Amino acid sequence: MLYSYINQGAGLAPLPKSEDLAQAIWIDLYHPTEEQVVAVAALGYDIPTLADMEEIEISNRLYTDNGTTYMTGVLPGQMPDGASTAMPVTFILNARRLVTVRHHNPRPFETFPTRADRSSCGTSSAERIFLGLIEEITGRLADLSEGVSKVLDTEATEVLSMTTTRSADRLEEALVTVARQAELVNRIRVGLLSLDRILVYQVANTAHGPDGAKLRPLHAALQRDIQALEEHANFLSGRIGMAVDATMGMIGLLQNDRVRSLSVVAALFLPPTLIASIYGMNFQHMPVLALEWGFPMALGMMVLSVIVTLLILRWMKWY
Repeated sequence: MLYSYINQGAGLAPLPKSEDLAQAIWIDLYHPTEEQVVAVAALGYDIPTLADMEEIEISNRLYTDNGTTYMTGVLPGQMPDGASTAMPVTFILNARRLVTVRHHNPRPFETFPTRADRSSCGTSSAERIFLGLIEEITGRLADLSEGVSKVLDTEATEVLSMTTTRSADRLEEALVTVARQAELVNRIRVGLLSLDRILVYQVANTAHGPDGAKLRPLHAALQRDIQALEEHANFLSGRIGMAVDATMGMIGLLQNDRVRSLSVVAALFLPPTLIASIYGMNFQHMPVLALEWGFPMALGMMVLSVIVTLLILRWMKWY
């Protein structure tokens, strides 16, 4: 799909279909078709493929060619089927326009066009639109981080309040939930690292431009926000580690309770089993075997041994 936007007042508006694509100040390619790639390439841009975008080499992710800056970063988002993922997004920026290329759907690409008029960066130039989009992405990553924090608060409260063996299934669910939050935090951290690299590179390339001095405070503010979120992500990683340890500890305690219950049952049956084993030996001469009351006496000894063992275990506070 191809989305194109033009300036409208202080915000952005979709480019009318009757207008030439060259009039757009921002072109957003989402799972582009070959025809759409050709149409944008005709404007003088080298549109990377998904394989190009996934290159690990930093020289392939951040470079400038004929006055156009190509910047690729990994951002969290969703696939068309709704599955969460993190995939590369390429920002192509020059003085005329911004072109973005993506193969998944980070939410800021949907929300920014409708809220561009409220951006602190403005929309008067392609670079300002780029910075506004980075600001929107940073805000989205902050929202995701806040969501992780709330989930961890809920899970930690529930885990620490579980005291019965019936809570074992819920503890396993909590462990899975925390693991999912850990994966989300990893995606957030990768996204923040990508944005930080992109901003540093972009600042270095525009520092001496005509708007360099005016945009410098915006760059600095965005970098401060990203650094603060990186610290918060590190804090969340520590909380996740503590939550996993607490959950595993509670699971261990519940398992210990189960083992202790089994140990109590085994201890109760040990003395009767010993008595039955003794009187089950096939010796010719054994005490009380020939007596009429020998069997009731053996049963009484078994019951008495169970009661004595139970009292001892009770005294030892095993149950």
